[in-house]
Amino acid sequence: MQTWLSEDIQKTAQGQEADRILRSCTHCGFCLATCPTYQLLGDERDSPRGRIYLIKQVLEGHEPTAQTQLHLDRCLTCRACETTCPSGVQYGRLADIGRELVEQQVPRNRPAALKRLALRWILPRRRLFTTLLRLGQQVRPLVPAALRAKIPPRRAAPAWPARAPHRRQVLLLEGCVQPAMDPVINPQTARLLDQLGIGVVRTPASVCCGAIDQHLGHPETARQRIRQNIDAWWPAIEAGAEAIVVNASGCGVQVKDYGHLMAEDPDYVDKAKRVSALCRDPVELLLEEEQRLEPAADAPRAIAFQSPCTLQHGQKLGGRVEGLLSRIGFSLTPVPDAHLCCGSAGTYSVLQPELSERLRRNKLTNLQAGKPALIATANIGCLTHLDAAADVPVRHWVELIQAKGTTTS
Repeated sequence: MQTWLSEDIQKTAQGQEADRILRSCTHCGFCLATCPTYQLLGDERDSPRGRIYLIKQVLEGHEPTAQTQLHLDRCLTCRACETTCPSGVQYGRLADIGRELVEQQVPRNRPAALKRLALRWILPRRRLFTTLLRLGQQVRPLVPAALRAKIPPRRAAPAWPARAPHRRQVLLLEGCVQPAMDPVINPQTARLLDQLGIGVVRTPASVCCGAIDQHLGHPETARQRIRQNIDAWWPAIEAGAEAIVVNASGCGVQVKDYGHLMAEDPDYVDKAKRVSALCRDPVELLLEEEQRLEPAADAPRAIAFQSPCTLQHGQKLGGRVEGLLSRIGFSLTPVPDAHLCCGSAGTYSVLQPELSERLRRNKLTNLQAGKPALIATANIGCLTHLDAAADVPVRHWVELIQAKGTTTS
């Protein structure tokens, strides 16, 4: 694709990256077939190819409009188009650049601006979010149905394993919303690793991974959070931690991209690259321990696996969890159109509720077609989004497994 970027943007690192990505696109249209919003709306501007043209126009100096903003807002950043693209177009990075530029040039109306600000202010702050969620859970029966669906019932948090002197040590990103939304996942991940002889180092000073700000057009705020995480993790990294385990696949994509996101920060770029290299989804560690794993005693065997977009398209780990679960004793029911997004997509379910609901309805139809006893997934956003409307429980897949010979789950 030919480009004629405006002179001011050409000289920036952002513009140079965008130009490279745009020139790699051959506008073949293969991406249209796997884009969830194009399938729903049938509008070229709601497809990756259409959005690429819209971003290209902005970079070439055309003034963006509210319609430009709307079509970029409707993008899930699911990156299914990247999996499909024969030319390797890095659409997700281009979408971030486009959103940032349009956000700077197109003012939002007050209600929309306040909603986005509230999401950026509340969600990354773990204590504030937890306090508000606990309050919501106490009055859950009294709130309107639409809001009630966003408030999951409270689950009891299991105890973390006692700190043991394991030779192998890893860090664990505990996340901003996950400890409150589903307090079982992090302790269970730590308990499973402990059973396998891997100790988990907790870092209370770590914060949100930065993905919320990144995808809402505020990358500098995201970089501030990245710096906080690197500072929190660095002592343990220097002490020999072999990995940073991130059990929310959406956060994992972000952390694996730290090296790129901090490329223009000379004080942090080398550390950021090191952090990205150490980041692991749980499946990347557990595949090495496969012979020592078995289903948890109380886990149903017939399950469906919902592979989050951030796992299969973002981290390129599609099929890994499904293969592991099948080999250790689970029976996975078939899931048609498993490549399509469930509609959660970070803040998307709040900002684009109608499209999100349609995508969830389609996804649950496909997930439940094989009559599973449970739906397993790998991302907190997908889990809570699906669990609010599913006919069967939805759980993180690490809750379903244990080390062989373990007497307690």
